[in-house]
Amino acid sequence: MKKNLCSISFTINGKLCERTIPASYLLIDLIRDELRLKGTKPGCLEGECGSCSVLVDGAVINSCLYLALNVDGKSVTTVEGLSGGEQSLDAVQQSMVEHGAVQCGYCTSGMVMAIKSFQDQCHKDNHKPDREEIKKGLEGNICRCTGYVKIIDAVESLF
Repeated sequence: MKKNLCSISFTINGKLCERTIPASYLLIDLIRDELRLKGTKPGCLEGECGSCSVLVDGAVINSCLYLALNVDGKSVTTVEGLSGGEQSLDAVQQSMVEHGAVQCGYCTSGMVMAIKSFQDQCHKDNHKPDREEIKKGLEGNICRCTGYVKIIDAVESLF
């Protein structure tokens, strides 16, 4: 029995991508297995930890729960798409490094994507968040190493 296949066309990290995939294919599998972008990490595979977070049309989503066919016609950004190349970091990434907000690194890519979405929304709204709002903005992202203080410091420094 043949699997139901779907053709999709989308932009990933600024590049057009066309694929024919099974209808049940998850976005994390497309990103990691087909496109070989390994920055997006599988964690809990239940949408609880945030390590698989990517941006779809600027909104942060858990790619472990998101069907890949839903990106048809949309723009996807992974952590690899934030920087200007191997020699430069996005402001969010640089802030994480400067504040020592990275330890084992497993949550980092998902955390960075959540921070980027939060930062973009705050800038769009011309809003400087306080620490409580930053904590709320990072809900759904679990870090088992840092205790969050340095991560919150890194976010706060962006505003």
